Amino acid sequence: MGEAADDGRREVTVLLQAWRGGDRGALDQLMPLVYRELHTIASRYLSKERPGHTLQSTALVNEAFMRLVAQQGVDWQSRIHFFAIAATQMRRILVDHARRAHAGKRGGPLAALPLDAAGETPGPASGPEPIDAVALDRALRELEALDPVQGRVVELRFFGGLTVEETAEVLHISPGTVKREWRMAKAWLLRALEHPPVPSPIDER
Repeated sequence: MGEAADDGRREVTVLLQAWRGGDRGALDQLMPLVYRELHTIASRYLSKERPGHTLQSTALVNEAFMRLVAQQGVDWQSRIHFFAIAATQMRRILVDHARRAHAGKRGGPLAALPLDAAGETPGPASGPEPIDAVALDRALRELEALDPVQGRVVELRFFGGLTVEETAEVLHISPGTVKREWRMAKAWLLRALEHPPVPSPIDER
């Protein structure tokens, strides 16, 4: 079973590299291999959104995949690298969706899922107040400007649901560094979300 999984991972990597090299047929072979995991990432994102979200996981997967197909010049290193970029695209799609749906208002809140719960299965809504999707994205963009590594760690762990080891692989750093940057990033984001800046009309365009 482990060998079969390794073979599947290698096949995805080979197809990604063939796709980058201009083999359009590789894309047709790739989609069935990555669709289920893309759907899992989409479901994880939407589980953090407010109840009754109008964007469904299948639509999110399809839009993200179209954006991935349109990527130019990406050096696809592995299947984990592919899913990391997919997670980034899904984050952008959901934030854009929230801004369009709530123009001039605060974005739809995420379910009551603290930053500490990244990578875990969401439980009953309890504990911390829900996190505003647009406010979290704004704070994360500020963190990315201050410390790109911490920004990517948050995106991959919280949004993408990658493990510490997978995040380390994508960022080419040690698991210990991921854990340290994750702790620091969470503390910074929690402070930023407690005292968010007043958004200007430009921010919501």
